[in-house]
Amino acid sequence: MKKKYLIVIADYYKNISDGLLKSALKFIPKSSRVKIIKVPGVFEIPVTISKNIKKYDAFIALGCVIKGQTPHFNFISQASSNAIMDLAIMNKKPIGNGIITCLNMSQAKARKEKGADAAKAVISILSQK
Repeated sequence: MKKKYLIVIADYYKNISDGLLKSALKFIPKSSRVKIIKVPGVFEIPVTISKNIKKYDAFIALGCVIKGQTPHFNFISQASSNAIMDLAIMNKKPIGNGIITCLNMSQAKARKEKGADAAKAVISILSQK
């Protein structure tokens, strides 16, 4: 049976999110059905997954948060990570967390292949018996 994946991607930093998406798509089996939903920022990822939780077998959350001059970075990173984990546990569905948190743009550019790790994690959980 074909697995259905939903990739929710925050495209606030479009050049970074494009790299995350490209790297994730390399690992999703070709026989799968994939839908991609773009959201403005990582804070919108968990609610988008929640709205679609019954429609898909697995989810991949992709985005980038870069530290600025205020504590906003910490709040957004922690809140989105906690919400994603809660959704996965409550619904017993794998959600690969490919939201990278970086101190600057050069770190983000160096890590834009990390979408692959989120995809691999989801595939691993789906293959469990």
